[in-house]
Amino acid sequence: MHPDVAKLVEAGRIPKSVGERLSQLAPGNFCIHKSFGAGKVTDWDLPGKKVTIDFEKSMGQVMELQFAFQKTEWIAGEDFRARKIEQIEELRALSKQDPVELIVHLLHSHGGSMTGEALEKELCGTVIPEASFKKWWDATKKSLRESRRAVIPSKRTEPIVLRGGDRTPAEALVADFEAARDIKGMIRGLEAIAADIGAFENDTEALKRLLQDIDDGAKKASRVLLGQALQLVAARDEVIGSSKALELDPKAVRLASLIANVDASKLAEDVAALPSTRQRAVFEAFPEAYGDVWVEKIVQVFDCAGARGVTEIARILLDRGGMPALAAHLRSALARRALGPDALIWVCRERKHPAASVFSPDVGASILNLLENDHLADGPRKTSRLQTLLNEDKNLLGDLVSIMDINESRNFARRLLDCPVFGELEKKSLMARIIKIRPETAELVSGEGTKKREELLLVSWDSLERKKAELDDLVRNKIPQNRNDVKIARSYGDLRENFEYKSAKDLEKYLAHRQSALEKEIHNARGTDFKGSDASSVNIGTVVTLSDATSTPIVMCVLGAWDSAPDLQHVSYLSDVGKALLGRVPGDTVQIRDTVTEVMQTLTIQSIAPFNP
Repeated sequence: MHPDVAKLVEAGRIPKSVGERLSQLAPGNFCIHKSFGAGKVTDWDLPGKKVTIDFEKSMGQVMELQFAFQKTEWIAGEDFRARKIEQIEELRALSKQDPVELIVHLLHSHGGSMTGEALEKELCGTVIPEASFKKWWDATKKSLRESRRAVIPSKRTEPIVLRGGDRTPAEALVADFEAARDIKGMIRGLEAIAADIGAFENDTEALKRLLQDIDDGAKKASRVLLGQALQLVAARDEVIGSSKALELDPKAVRLASLIANVDASKLAEDVAALPSTRQRAVFEAFPEAYGDVWVEKIVQVFDCAGARGVTEIARILLDRGGMPALAAHLRSALARRALGPDALIWVCRERKHPAASVFSPDVGASILNLLENDHLADGPRKTSRLQTLLNEDKNLLGDLVSIMDINESRNFARRLLDCPVFGELEKKSLMARIIKIRPETAELVSGEGTKKREELLLVSWDSLERKKAELDDLVRNKIPQNRNDVKIARSYGDLRENFEYKSAKDLEKYLAHRQSALEKEIHNARGTDFKGSDASSVNIGTVVTLSDATSTPIVMCVLGAWDSAPDLQHVSYLSDVGKALLGRVPGDTVQIRDTVTEVMQTLTIQSIAPFNP
């Protein structure tokens, strides 16, 4: 206890516990502050209840004693953070002479554990020059792994943990695994073992003890956390594959047994979150899991396996002669406009080979369908990567329209110009690529086509009210809530690795875009009840009966721009079906896609009647 403080305690003016804490703030001592960093106490004024501290980020900071009590924490003089204040040159020299010892000292000062992010903040720009930090840290991580004095995770957001005691490196790795409290921890432990498998060259017994724990953990996790169970077993297989002395027990749980009875959609959802190497391991287990029907099963998960998954599945099918089945599936899904964005991106990227046989005009229609539907959906966009591909792949649109006939290319270009997803400059850029291959489409952007496309929209009163209600909810609730979410997420720190902040900002962009689109649509809309529609030909507000002479007649109502309802056979006059029907009279034959199956049908108009709301 500081002599000046001891007198106050002896006089009964302050309790002993307060005196001990106060002594930690005596001149010459070190402390840490959440905002100012580490600091050294340079002076104090006990009667005036003041203390002066030279912090890293604020020199000569005068603080109230009570505030310093609450907001600072004492650190020892040998603490890394204290040494940064008075011995920075020694630390810089140590970073060059023995970087492993520097990191060990730093970890000791932080309780034996800190994330890569926190480590970078502590060293970069102070001990290590910012320009050379990455190169230095990459070399130091390699040396740390070789020394086996710390567990180095693969992600910078996970903790680097100092190993202690007299254990061998192998025993330390096994202890890290056995200390794991959940499946994620076990996976991290196995990854560390796989990275340091050389430590077990003369100690394989320690590894063998783990296999039963892994087996039990995988069986338990598979009931509720299938994705983690798959990753654990895949990580175990990686360790066994890298060790010549280990063999898997014939009764041990395998990837094939975990996936054999799982629903395809559930399996795809769990596998999509795995790293690509482990996804491939799961997909390679399909033949063992499903036998003769493995190709059929793996094709079922193709659409929803995520960006990495579709690539891995395609590689496996290509290697094992399963591409005809995948091609048949893709052609069917494209015809039904049912292919997801990740699968569609793969088809576009591999259009020369191996997706050449499925790259058809349906691909263009599917792209625009996905973009438009995602634009109208309530939530963050799911097709950003698809739109980026369309913009960045300079040959994609040209390759698409080159396989279309004249009418198909004109219809595709017209739909692209009408697509609300693209800005005006973006449309001009995309159309230039189409016109280069199909000059006949130039008329769409010349003459009246160069004027701003602000056509009136005929809509039902109900759909207009729904749009207004959506806009009102957006302005009153969702946008203010998002602004608050952005503020909260920003307070979490480092924006480079702040997932919540990025998500909130993505949603902010979507909401602003959606507000603009709704305001424009409502401005251009004109409500109607469809009464008094001319039924001499198909018009907006008419009921059309069609037949192909082999099945039950189909009755469709051609209604407003926002009135599509496939279940009720209501179609918008702006839809492909609506455009095909408008102006037709009884006896005319039309080709339209079924609103449910998306299959092309040739139908004859039997009768037309006014729509009765």
